[in-house]
Amino acid sequence: MWTTDIDSFTSNPELSEEVFGPTTLVVRCKAKAELIRAANMLGGHLTATIHGTEEDLAEHMDLVEILERKVGRIIFNGFPTGVEVCHSMHHGGPYPATSDGRSTSVGTAAIFRFTRLVCFQAFPQAGLPDDLKDSNPNGIWRLVNGEYTNEAVS
Repeated sequence: MWTTDIDSFTSNPELSEEVFGPTTLVVRCKAKAELIRAANMLGGHLTATIHGTEEDLAEHMDLVEILERKVGRIIFNGFPTGVEVCHSMHHGGPYPATSDGRSTSVGTAAIFRFTRLVCFQAFPQAGLPDDLKDSNPNGIWRLVNGEYTNEAVS
């Protein structure tokens, strides 16, 4: 654990870089304005943790709004230890924490890191991949007109 004051933190940008592993940097701030200044200096990070009471949180929602743009996961009164492969898990963040902040590296949505969207406009059925054909030869579940179905589209 390292500590620094707001002036040292703002004059040494390398202190705001994310460090992987059991490392913490405490930036001592004397006023809320200094805390906001420190948060605005952050680049992209995987997580940020806020410790306090619900009243503290209500008083510092401007900090939360800044962190929403800076990190992929905001933790309240907890620690970013461990991740679980589940639908709600997100473990990504803005660059440089991840190379593409629209995705996650953990959780069921992680598969989208390896996908690329392609649209086939006005293609005849014979020219489409099987998964896109109206007959649905693979019987996969698809979203058709806002409804999930594995039936053929007529």
